Order: sequence, then structure tokens, then C-alpha cells
Amino acid sequence: MAKHLRPQAAEDRGIVANDELVINNDAISDETDDEESRPGGLTLLKETGIIVVSALIVSWLIKTFLIQAFFIPSESMEDTFERGDRVMVSRLVPRFFEVHRGDIVVFKDPGDWLTHYPTTDRGPIGNALVTIFTGVGLLPQDSGEHLVKRTIGVAGDHVACCNAAGLVTVNGTPISEQLYLRPGAIPSQIAFDVVVPPDSLFVMGDNRQNSADSRFNTDKPYGGFVPVENVVGTAFATVWPFSRAMLLRNPGSVFESVPNP
Repeated sequence: MAKHLRPQAAEDRGIVANDELVINNDAISDETDDEESRPGGLTLLKETGIIVVSALIVSWLIKTFLIQAFFIPSESMEDTFERGDRVMVSRLVPRFFEVHRGDIVVFKDPGDWLTHYPTTDRGPIGNALVTIFTGVGLLPQDSGEHLVKRTIGVAGDHVACCNAAGLVTVNGTPISEQLYLRPGAIPSQIAFDVVVPPDSLFVMGDNRQNSADSRFNTDKPYGGFVPVENVVGTAFATVWPFSRAMLLRNPGSVFESVPNP
């Protein structure tokens, strides 16, 4: 009896042990799945947050130090730019490179040059989002305090208009500006004769008869000249609308014969 019962008891214990093992494995598997699924959602959310924040930081760095988008609000630079165009501006100028004659510059208003365009009220949340996205470079800067014009004279240049042929002269050399002037526009409808002060620019719009530029701001701060420190950068591309997308090049041939002052 004793010998018969011992193997049977051992077998019963084995079955119970195996049953318990299966049950325990199922329970452990369920708990593991729960633990993996719960942190998984949190991990995904955390990783998404890191990606978004990183993208915003990179966008802000690009906008601050390399490239910034701007919105064209007026007709003063037609036909180079049209109202509503979005343009890309290099922030490397004048931080690392000099402004040259012929460059299209975006600059902060030196003082009361701007006509204050009405802004769109998008409500408190909408306005806050636009401010944030513009600040980090995801939306183009509007015209609130910036202008865009073409550089005609740099520091020391003697810029005048007009000679007997009706052309602008720079350091006594007439320049032919048909390469960028709006068709039908003349170099200037008013006479002027100025010497550009140090660290300053003399600028005009390509649509000369519809541009409130250096010629018309002589009674404002800086006498119509733009301090180089006000320059945000130089425009190098139109990116919107796609039908007008193009790279912008300095018209060096217009100024190649102009001597240094």
C-alpha cells in the first residue's frame, strides 16, 4: 500500500504543479502586457513632445541665424515682387557678409516710413498662435515693422538723379536699371543728390512711381537713409505662390562700372 500510494501521490502533485505553472504563466503574461501597453502610450507621447519641441527649436534657430520668411504687403517692388508674395531672406547679411549695390534688403522701419496696414484679428487664441508660429519661423513675418527695397547706394556713395539721359548716377556713373525696374517706370520722378553716410544705405523700390523709399523720407530720422544695423537680411528667393517661385540674383552688371567712392 505504501509503495503504491507514493508514486500516485507524486503524480498528483506533478499535475497540480503543472496546472499551477500554467495558470501563473498566464497571469504573468497578462500583467506584462498591461505594463508594456501602459508605458508604451506614455513613451509615444513623450517622444512626440520631444520631436515637436526639437523641431520648434531648430526652426527658431534657422529663423534667427540663417533664413526667415517675409510677406510682401504692397506694390512698391513690382514686378520683382507682387503683393502677397512670400520671400525668403538670408540672415547672414549683414551679420557675416556686406550689403552690395543691387541687393534687395529687408529692414526695420528707421522711423515713420511705413503706412500702417490693418491687421487681421483672429481672436485671442488665433492671435497668440500666429505670434508663436511667426516667432519660431513657421509663419512668414508680416509687414508690421519691416520694409523691402533695393540697395542703390552704400556708405560713401554719391547718388543723384537725374542726368541728361534721365538716369540715376552713382559716383558719377550712370546706371541703366531696366533689368529690374517695373516696365514703364522711370528711374525717378523727382530730383535728388545725396551722399550716403557711414554704415547706411540708400534704397529705392523697383516700382519707382509707387514707392515711398529713401527719396521721400528725407525729413524722417536718419534723413531717408537706412542704418545697416536695421537690415534683417537680403531676399534671395520667392517661394509663394508656386507659379512665381524663383531665385533672386544680384544684378551685378548694372553696377559693375560704378567706381568706389
